[in-house]
Amino acid sequence: MTRRLIVVLALAATLVLVCAATWRIAWRRGIDALQQQAAVRADRTVRSLGDTLERYESLSYLVASHPVVGEALDTGAPDAIARANRYLEDANTHAHADVAYIIRADGLCLSASNWNRPDSFVGSQYRFRPYFIDAMRARVGRFFGIGTVSHVPGYYISQPVYRNGRIVGAAVVKLNLEWFPGTDANEPLFVADKHGVIFLSSVREWKYRAVRDLPSSAAAAIEEARQYADEPITSLAIRPVRTLDAPDAQIVRVGARRFSPYYLLTQRALGMPQWQLMTLAPVESVLDDARNATAAVGSAFVSLCLLGFYWRMRRARLRDIMKGRALLQKAYAELNQRVEERTADLSAANAQLQTEVAERTRAENELRAAHEELLQTSKLAALGQMAAGITHELNQPLAALRTFSDNTRVLIERGALTDARENLEAIGELTDRMGKITNQLKLFVGRAQPHSALSFVVRALRNALHLLQKRLQRVTLEVRLCERQSLPDPQAAQTFGAANGYRPMDVATDHPSLAAYCDDLRLEQALINLIANALDALEPVAAPRLIVDLDVAEEALSITVRDNGPGIPADVLPRVFEPFFTTKQTGKGLGLGLAIVSSIARDCGGSLAARNDTGGGAAFVLTLRRAQTSGSATTTTVTTSATSATSAASPGTQADETSAGPR
Repeated sequence: MTRRLIVVLALAATLVLVCAATWRIAWRRGIDALQQQAAVRADRTVRSLGDTLERYESLSYLVASHPVVGEALDTGAPDAIARANRYLEDANTHAHADVAYIIRADGLCLSASNWNRPDSFVGSQYRFRPYFIDAMRARVGRFFGIGTVSHVPGYYISQPVYRNGRIVGAAVVKLNLEWFPGTDANEPLFVADKHGVIFLSSVREWKYRAVRDLPSSAAAAIEEARQYADEPITSLAIRPVRTLDAPDAQIVRVGARRFSPYYLLTQRALGMPQWQLMTLAPVESVLDDARNATAAVGSAFVSLCLLGFYWRMRRARLRDIMKGRALLQKAYAELNQRVEERTADLSAANAQLQTEVAERTRAENELRAAHEELLQTSKLAALGQMAAGITHELNQPLAALRTFSDNTRVLIERGALTDARENLEAIGELTDRMGKITNQLKLFVGRAQPHSALSFVVRALRNALHLLQKRLQRVTLEVRLCERQSLPDPQAAQTFGAANGYRPMDVATDHPSLAAYCDDLRLEQALINLIANALDALEPVAAPRLIVDLDVAEEALSITVRDNGPGIPADVLPRVFEPFFTTKQTGKGLGLGLAIVSSIARDCGGSLAARNDTGGGAAFVLTLRRAQTSGSATTTTVTTSATSATSAASPGTQADETSAGPR
């Protein structure tokens, strides 16, 4: 018992020593790697900032050397100052600096790149600024501070301006360096001036805080130069914890709290501006790695000890195993017999499985053949739908072509060549429309992605009415406009008129503000189908009446086509938008019009709804996304009622027209 206790204590002491050594090695390696990464980051940042400052220092020298600047500071003439303003504005725009300006020898700013802005520096006094004092002493001035006029922090670079061998003022370029530190709060980075005051920091709360105690003389100099305006300068608690081999790196804790985080502090001097760049890299990952390494080594040591104990116990059990070997040999013989029996069963099952595989292969071949036949049938059905859609959509333009051609013949016989030329131009436009329709109808078989094309609603409505003017002669047509904050529910808006804010609208007048996200041709195509569908429903009505309402809201635009026809039967209403569904007589409609309009509405991000009005008749509501535009549309006069609709064709020249969809 005593021997076993001594062994356990010795192993425990060894475990402690191994864990301590592992911790120290892992900590040292982690700190070295972190220190190397921090040094690379600090050097790269110093080079980047140094290159930027050096580049803009050359800009200040070029501004100071320009003769326009010297003339303005020396003479003070208004025209010279105006030329200097234009030169500074152009130079600042191309150099992407914040502000460029020049200061007279008495400290007054005469000209600046922001001369025409409310926060212009022109007329401001800068005698107290250190960069002006350095320039008047024939030195390059470098200074970071908060602007006295713009109240925006920036880096100022000044150069003396010589005129005939004497200094007549200073040229200054201001840079905005707020972009430099970035926003990485995990690895803070900040820049402190020669007094130790932080003015650039990736942690916003650390700006204008001192990394060391600020002497009274330094505080007085900052106050006199108004370097940081009215920003209070407080201390940032950075407590050293451990020094490292490198002189510019140490382990610190940031903050006054008891459990403040540990960081690796790396410092770099920026040279000419006498700034200090400080980077903080959290050492928590190094601590975690050291803990994990210590835990892994400790676990491995304990595992080895347990393995040793297991090995000793296993040797004790070998004796018992030898005794049971005889019994195992007997059991082995019995096992061989069972294996032979099971092998016979598996052979029989394998033969049955091969039979099932052959059956599955045959069924799969039959399924593949059926699938190919179904695919060919689907292709033929799609071609049939495309042919039917093209036939349906070309009926309206073909009827219009017949009407225009008859009118042209009559006009030529009468000698009205101007009107005949207009009809021929309309025939050309209809021919282009037919070509576009054949392309647009592809969207019915294969959907197109929505796009952001704009269409003026009134112009599209005017073109649709113009195309259907023959059929509109016997119908009382009324176009109304209602502007409201939000569109009503199409199913709930059963009434219309003055109570809903509608007012008569003349479609001969353009309304550029009524624009929707939809292609011109597709919107005209939808309106033609809806109006033609309503005209088909009005054929048996004695006093037909057609109303087109435009409801306008901030983000949506609704077009409602109403008629006083017999309405839509309740059993038909759920199926009116199905392709090839129609209640009309054979030959008077293909049942594609409303399906095409519904497809156009969906592709444009809108919707199409159908209902029966309480006063009788049917109403179709096309809702589209409204486009905010200030453009203008082309004005074309179109008659909007049956009493004013006229035509140059003879009564017998009207072409037959096909219905635009199911009712």
